[in-house]
Amino acid sequence: MQRRHLLAAGAAAALAAPHVLRAQALEKPKLSIAVGGKNLLYYLPLTIAEQRGYFKAEGLDVTIVDFAGGSQALRAVVGGSADVVSGAFEHTVNMQHKGQRLRAFALQGRAPQIVLGVNPRTMAGYKAPADLKGKKIGVTAPGSSTNVMVNFFIAKTGLKPSDVSIIGVGAGNGAVAAMRSGQIDAISNLDPVITLLQRSGDLKIISDTRVLAEADKVFGGPMPAACLYAPQAFVDKHPATTQALANAIVRADKWIQAAGARDIIGNVPESYLLGDRAVYIDAFLAAKGALSPDGAFPEKGAETAFRALASIDPEIAKAQLDLAAVWTNDFVKRANAKYPKG
Repeated sequence: MQRRHLLAAGAAAALAAPHVLRAQALEKPKLSIAVGGKNLLYYLPLTIAEQRGYFKAEGLDVTIVDFAGGSQALRAVVGGSADVVSGAFEHTVNMQHKGQRLRAFALQGRAPQIVLGVNPRTMAGYKAPADLKGKKIGVTAPGSSTNVMVNFFIAKTGLKPSDVSIIGVGAGNGAVAAMRSGQIDAISNLDPVITLLQRSGDLKIISDTRVLAEADKVFGGPMPAACLYAPQAFVDKHPATTQALANAIVRADKWIQAAGARDIIGNVPESYLLGDRAVYIDAFLAAKGALSPDGAFPEKGAETAFRALASIDPEIAKAQLDLAAVWTNDFVKRANAKYPKG
Protein backbone atom coordinates (compact mmCIF):
# COMPACT_ATOMS: atom_id res chain seq x y z
CA MET A 1 0.00 0.00 0.00
CA GLN A 2 2.76 2.40 0.98
CA ARG A 3 4.59 1.59 -2.28
CA ARG A 4 1.44 2.44 -4.30
CA HIS A 5 1.18 5.78 -2.50
CA LEU A 6 4.84 6.52 -3.28
CA LEU A 7 4.36 5.65 -6.95
CA ALA A 8 1.24 7.81 -7.15
CA ALA A 9 3.03 10.69 -5.49
CA GLY A 10 5.93 10.34 -7.92
CA ALA A 11 3.61 10.33 -10.92
CA ALA A 12 1.79 13.40 -9.62
CA ALA A 13 5.08 15.22 -9.14
CA ALA A 14 6.16 14.36 -12.67
CA LEU A 15 2.88 15.67 -14.08
CA ALA A 16 3.17 18.83 -12.02
CA ALA A 17 6.68 19.55 -13.30
CA PRO A 18 6.95 18.37 -16.91
CA HIS A 19 9.46 21.11 -17.63
CA VAL A 20 11.94 19.45 -15.28
CA LEU A 21 11.71 16.20 -17.22
CA ARG A 22 12.07 18.01 -20.55
CA ALA A 23 15.11 19.91 -19.30
CA GLN A 24 16.84 16.62 -18.51
CA ALA A 25 15.86 14.84 -21.72
CA LEU A 26 18.47 16.06 -24.17
CA GLU A 27 17.89 14.32 -27.47
CA LYS A 28 21.53 14.71 -28.55
CA PRO A 29 23.82 15.57 -25.62
CA LYS A 30 26.96 14.86 -27.65
CA LEU A 31 27.28 17.08 -30.70
CA SER A 32 29.68 19.12 -32.79
CA ILE A 33 29.75 22.83 -33.62
CA ALA A 34 31.60 24.02 -36.73
CA VAL A 35 33.15 27.50 -36.63
CA GLY A 36 35.38 29.47 -38.99
CA GLY A 37 38.08 31.27 -36.98
CA LYS A 38 37.27 30.39 -33.38
CA ASN A 39 39.97 32.73 -32.03
CA LEU A 40 38.17 35.80 -33.38
CA LEU A 41 36.38 38.15 -30.99
CA TYR A 42 33.47 37.71 -33.41
CA TYR A 43 32.99 34.29 -31.78
CA LEU A 44 33.98 35.21 -28.22
CA PRO A 45 30.65 34.03 -26.70
CA LEU A 46 31.27 30.55 -28.14
CA THR A 47 34.69 30.39 -26.49
CA ILE A 48 33.37 31.73 -23.19
CA ALA A 49 30.54 29.18 -23.17
CA GLU A 50 33.13 26.46 -23.70
CA GLN A 51 35.84 27.74 -21.33
CA ARG A 52 33.49 28.60 -18.47
CA GLY A 53 31.67 25.28 -18.68
CA TYR A 54 28.28 26.62 -19.74
CA PHE A 55 27.77 23.87 -22.31
CA LYS A 56 28.63 21.22 -19.72
CA ALA A 57 26.30 22.85 -17.20
CA GLU A 58 23.47 22.27 -19.67
CA GLY A 59 24.37 18.58 -19.98
CA LEU A 60 26.09 18.97 -23.34
CA ASP A 61 29.29 17.35 -24.56
CA VAL A 62 30.29 19.76 -27.32
CA THR A 63 33.15 19.34 -29.75
CA ILE A 64 34.07 22.57 -31.54
CA VAL A 65 35.64 22.05 -34.97
CA ASP A 66 37.54 25.09 -36.24
CA PHE A 67 37.83 25.94 -39.94
CA ALA A 68 39.63 28.73 -41.79
CA GLY A 69 36.39 30.57 -42.57
CA GLY A 70 32.64 30.57 -42.09
CA SER A 71 31.88 29.21 -45.56
CA GLN A 72 33.81 26.03 -44.72
CA ALA A 73 32.00 25.68 -41.40
CA LEU A 74 28.72 26.00 -43.28
CA ARG A 75 29.74 23.25 -45.70
CA ALA A 76 30.53 20.96 -42.76
CA VAL A 77 26.95 21.18 -41.50
CA VAL A 78 25.34 20.98 -44.92
CA GLY A 79 27.52 17.94 -45.63
CA GLY A 80 26.56 16.30 -42.34
CA SER A 81 29.99 16.26 -40.65
CA ALA A 82 28.89 18.77 -37.97
CA ASP A 83 25.55 19.41 -36.24
CA VAL A 84 25.47 23.17 -35.65
CA VAL A 85 27.33 26.20 -37.01
CA SER A 86 28.69 29.13 -35.10
CA GLY A 87 28.74 31.49 -38.05
CA ALA A 88 27.49 34.59 -39.80
CA PHE A 89 23.73 35.15 -39.80
CA GLU A 90 23.49 35.98 -43.51
CA HIS A 91 24.36 32.39 -44.42
CA THR A 92 20.87 31.37 -43.28
CA VAL A 93 19.34 33.77 -45.83
CA ASN A 94 21.70 32.79 -48.62
CA MET A 95 21.14 29.08 -48.07
CA GLN A 96 17.35 29.40 -48.12
CA HIS A 97 17.76 30.82 -51.60
CA LYS A 98 19.74 27.66 -52.45
CA GLY A 99 17.04 25.39 -51.06
CA GLN A 100 18.61 24.64 -47.66
CA ARG A 101 16.46 25.35 -44.60
CA LEU A 102 18.63 26.69 -41.80
CA ARG A 103 17.49 28.54 -38.68
CA ALA A 104 19.48 30.84 -36.40
CA PHE A 105 18.53 30.49 -32.73
CA ALA A 106 21.08 32.32 -30.55
CA LEU A 107 22.86 35.58 -31.40
CA GLN A 108 26.49 36.28 -30.46
CA GLY A 109 27.08 39.54 -32.32
CA ARG A 110 24.72 42.41 -33.10
CA ALA A 111 27.10 44.00 -35.62
CA PRO A 112 29.46 42.28 -38.08
CA GLN A 113 32.70 43.56 -36.45
CA ILE A 114 34.36 43.21 -39.85
CA VAL A 115 36.91 45.88 -40.67
CA LEU A 116 38.04 46.69 -44.18
CA GLY A 117 41.38 48.41 -44.52
CA VAL A 118 44.12 49.05 -47.04
CA ASN A 119 47.83 48.32 -46.91
CA PRO A 120 49.71 51.60 -46.34
CA ARG A 121 52.72 50.23 -48.24
CA THR A 122 51.04 49.03 -51.43
CA MET A 123 48.17 51.54 -51.39
CA ALA A 124 49.77 54.67 -49.96
CA GLY A 125 47.78 56.83 -52.38
CA TYR A 126 44.36 55.40 -51.50
CA LYS A 127 41.63 58.03 -51.66
CA ALA A 128 38.31 56.32 -52.49
CA PRO A 129 36.78 52.82 -52.70
CA ALA A 130 37.17 52.87 -56.49
CA ASP A 131 40.93 52.64 -55.91
CA LEU A 132 40.43 49.00 -54.91
CA LYS A 133 39.81 48.02 -58.53
CA GLY A 134 42.32 45.39 -59.61
CA LYS A 135 43.72 44.97 -56.11
CA LYS A 136 44.28 41.82 -54.05
CA ILE A 137 42.02 41.73 -50.98
CA GLY A 138 42.57 39.23 -48.19
CA VAL A 139 39.53 37.65 -46.50
CA THR A 140 39.27 34.87 -43.92
CA ALA A 141 38.06 32.49 -46.64
CA PRO A 142 36.40 33.01 -50.03
CA GLY A 143 32.62 33.07 -49.62
CA SER A 144 32.76 33.95 -45.93
CA SER A 145 31.15 37.01 -44.35
CA THR A 146 34.43 38.92 -44.72
CA ASN A 147 34.14 38.33 -48.47
CA VAL A 148 30.49 39.48 -48.45
CA MET A 149 31.57 42.67 -46.69
CA VAL A 150 34.07 43.41 -49.48
CA ASN A 151 31.48 42.77 -52.19
CA PHE A 152 28.91 44.94 -50.46
CA PHE A 153 31.38 47.78 -49.88
CA ILE A 154 32.67 47.92 -53.46
CA ALA A 155 29.17 47.51 -54.93
CA LYS A 156 28.27 50.93 -53.54
CA THR A 157 30.95 52.44 -55.77
CA GLY A 158 29.87 50.57 -58.89
CA LEU A 159 32.55 47.88 -58.76
CA LYS A 160 31.74 44.20 -59.27
CA PRO A 161 33.20 41.27 -57.31
CA SER A 162 35.22 40.37 -60.40
CA ASP A 163 36.93 43.79 -60.26
CA VAL A 164 39.07 42.66 -57.31
CA SER A 165 41.07 39.53 -56.50
CA ILE A 166 39.88 37.74 -53.36
CA ILE A 167 42.51 35.75 -51.43
CA GLY A 168 41.87 33.57 -48.38
CA VAL A 169 44.34 34.41 -45.60
CA GLY A 170 42.63 32.95 -42.52
CA ALA A 171 41.96 34.72 -39.26
CA GLY A 172 45.26 34.60 -37.41
CA ASN A 173 48.98 35.12 -37.88
CA GLY A 174 48.76 34.13 -41.54
CA ALA A 175 46.51 37.12 -42.22
CA VAL A 176 48.91 39.44 -40.40
CA ALA A 177 51.88 38.08 -42.34
CA ALA A 178 50.09 38.43 -45.70
CA MET A 179 49.43 42.09 -45.01
CA ARG A 180 52.90 42.92 -43.69
CA SER A 181 54.67 41.18 -46.55
CA GLY A 182 52.61 42.99 -49.19
CA GLN A 183 51.01 39.82 -50.54
CA ILE A 184 47.65 41.63 -50.30
CA ASP A 185 46.72 45.26 -50.90
CA ALA A 186 43.75 45.33 -48.53
CA ILE A 187 42.16 43.13 -45.92
CA SER A 188 38.68 42.37 -44.64
CA ASN A 189 39.07 40.69 -41.28
CA LEU A 190 38.23 40.83 -37.59
CA ASP A 191 39.82 41.29 -34.20
CA PRO A 192 42.37 40.62 -32.87
CA VAL A 193 43.95 40.62 -36.37
CA ILE A 194 42.71 44.13 -37.15
CA THR A 195 43.92 45.77 -33.92
CA LEU A 196 47.31 44.06 -34.24
CA LEU A 197 47.79 45.43 -37.77
CA GLN A 198 46.48 48.85 -36.82
CA ARG A 199 48.83 49.22 -33.84
CA SER A 200 51.86 48.26 -35.91
CA GLY A 201 50.96 50.77 -38.65
CA ASP A 202 50.21 48.07 -41.22
CA LEU A 203 46.58 49.00 -41.78
CA LYS A 204 44.56 52.05 -42.77
CA ILE A 205 40.91 51.45 -41.90
CA ILE A 206 38.33 52.50 -44.49
CA SER A 207 35.20 50.82 -43.04
CA ASP A 208 34.65 49.63 -39.45
CA THR A 209 31.53 47.69 -38.52
CA ARG A 210 32.67 47.13 -34.94
CA VAL A 211 30.86 50.43 -34.35
CA LEU A 212 27.09 49.90 -34.28
CA ALA A 213 26.30 53.23 -35.94
CA GLU A 214 28.80 52.51 -38.73
CA ALA A 215 27.40 49.01 -39.25
CA ASP A 216 23.86 50.38 -39.50
CA LYS A 217 25.07 52.98 -41.98
CA VAL A 218 26.96 50.47 -44.13
CA PHE A 219 24.17 47.91 -44.20
CA GLY A 220 21.17 50.24 -43.90
CA GLY A 221 19.83 48.69 -40.69
CA PRO A 222 20.64 46.23 -37.90
CA MET A 223 22.89 43.49 -39.28
CA PRO A 224 23.04 40.38 -37.06
CA ALA A 225 26.45 38.77 -37.10
CA ALA A 226 27.78 35.66 -35.35
CA CYS A 227 25.10 33.27 -34.18
CA LEU A 228 24.35 29.62 -33.68
CA TYR A 229 22.35 28.18 -36.55
CA ALA A 230 21.43 24.67 -37.59
CA PRO A 231 19.38 22.84 -40.21
CA GLN A 232 15.67 23.22 -39.47
CA ALA A 233 15.48 19.43 -39.24
CA PHE A 234 17.98 19.47 -36.36
CA VAL A 235 16.00 22.12 -34.48
CA ASP A 236 12.74 20.21 -35.01
CA LYS A 237 14.21 16.88 -33.94
CA HIS A 238 16.28 18.21 -31.01
CA PRO A 239 14.37 21.07 -29.34
CA ALA A 240 15.74 20.42 -25.83
CA THR A 241 19.30 20.23 -27.18
CA THR A 242 18.79 23.44 -29.14
CA GLN A 243 17.46 25.08 -25.98
CA ALA A 244 20.51 23.94 -24.02
CA LEU A 245 22.82 25.45 -26.65
CA ALA A 246 20.89 28.73 -26.53
CA ASN A 247 21.06 28.75 -22.73
CA ALA A 248 24.86 28.44 -22.83
CA ILE A 249 25.31 31.22 -25.40
CA VAL A 250 22.96 33.60 -23.57
CA ARG A 251 24.89 33.03 -20.33
CA ALA A 252 28.14 33.76 -22.21
CA ASP A 253 26.70 36.89 -23.84
CA LYS A 254 25.69 38.27 -20.45
CA TRP A 255 28.94 37.33 -18.75
CA ILE A 256 30.95 39.16 -21.42
CA GLN A 257 28.97 42.37 -21.00
CA ALA A 258 29.74 42.38 -17.27
CA ALA A 259 33.37 41.33 -17.70
CA GLY A 260 36.48 43.46 -17.68
CA ALA A 261 39.51 43.03 -19.91
CA ARG A 262 41.36 40.97 -17.28
CA ASP A 263 38.38 38.62 -16.98
CA ILE A 264 38.45 38.04 -20.73
CA ILE A 265 42.21 37.43 -20.81
CA GLY A 266 41.82 34.87 -18.05
CA ASN A 267 39.14 32.96 -19.96
CA VAL A 268 40.54 32.61 -23.47
CA PRO A 269 43.39 30.35 -24.64
CA GLU A 270 46.83 31.94 -24.76
CA SER A 271 47.00 31.31 -28.51
CA TYR A 272 44.15 33.80 -29.07
CA LEU A 273 46.34 36.69 -27.92
CA LEU A 274 48.66 36.47 -30.98
CA GLY A 275 51.61 37.12 -28.70
CA ASP A 276 50.39 40.50 -27.42
CA ARG A 277 47.96 40.76 -24.48
CA ALA A 278 47.68 44.53 -24.78
CA VAL A 279 46.53 44.21 -28.38
CA TYR A 280 43.90 41.65 -27.41
CA ILE A 281 42.59 43.91 -24.63
CA ASP A 282 42.33 46.85 -27.05
CA ALA A 283 40.59 44.60 -29.55
CA PHE A 284 38.09 43.39 -26.94
CA LEU A 285 37.26 46.94 -25.87
CA ALA A 286 36.76 47.92 -29.53
CA ALA A 287 34.48 44.94 -30.20
CA LYS A 288 32.53 44.72 -26.94
CA GLY A 289 29.74 47.06 -28.05
CA ALA A 290 29.13 44.93 -31.13
CA LEU A 291 28.59 41.75 -29.11
CA SER A 292 25.05 40.74 -28.22
CA PRO A 293 23.96 41.53 -24.64
CA ASP A 294 21.24 38.86 -24.50
CA GLY A 295 21.29 36.57 -27.56
CA ALA A 296 18.18 38.09 -29.16
CA PHE A 297 17.93 38.81 -32.90
CA PRO A 298 16.70 42.25 -33.99
CA GLU A 299 13.29 42.10 -35.66
CA LYS A 300 14.55 43.74 -38.87
CA GLY A 301 17.83 41.83 -38.99
CA ALA A 302 16.83 39.30 -41.62
CA GLU A 303 15.60 42.08 -43.90
CA THR A 304 18.95 43.88 -43.58
CA ALA A 305 20.84 40.69 -44.37
CA PHE A 306 18.64 40.07 -47.39
CA ARG A 307 19.27 43.59 -48.73
CA ALA A 308 23.02 43.18 -48.25
CA LEU A 309 23.05 39.91 -50.16
CA ALA A 310 20.65 41.20 -52.81
CA SER A 311 22.93 44.14 -53.53
CA ILE A 312 25.69 41.79 -54.65
CA ASP A 313 23.70 38.89 -56.09
CA PRO A 314 20.96 39.63 -58.66
CA GLU A 315 19.54 36.12 -58.25
CA ILE A 316 18.88 36.70 -54.54
CA ALA A 317 17.46 40.14 -55.34
CA LYS A 318 14.79 38.47 -57.49
CA ALA A 319 14.04 35.71 -54.97
CA GLN A 320 10.92 35.52 -52.83
CA LEU A 321 12.22 34.30 -49.47
CA ASP A 322 10.48 33.52 -46.18
CA LEU A 323 12.76 35.59 -43.94
CA ALA A 324 10.82 34.70 -40.80
CA ALA A 325 11.93 31.09 -41.30
CA VAL A 326 15.67 31.78 -40.96
CA TRP A 327 15.63 32.90 -37.33
CA THR A 328 13.78 32.59 -34.05
CA ASN A 329 13.95 34.24 -30.64
CA ASP A 330 11.91 31.51 -28.96
CA PHE A 331 14.92 29.75 -27.47
CA VAL A 332 16.69 32.90 -26.26
CA LYS A 333 13.49 34.14 -24.61
CA ARG A 334 13.40 30.98 -22.51
CA ALA A 335 17.15 31.22 -21.88
CA ASN A 336 16.80 34.79 -20.60
CA ALA A 337 13.95 33.73 -18.34
CA LYS A 338 16.14 30.95 -16.91
CA TYR A 339 19.26 33.13 -16.60
CA PRO A 340 18.05 36.72 -16.06
CA LYS A 341 21.46 37.73 -14.71
CA GLY A 342 23.60 35.41 -16.77
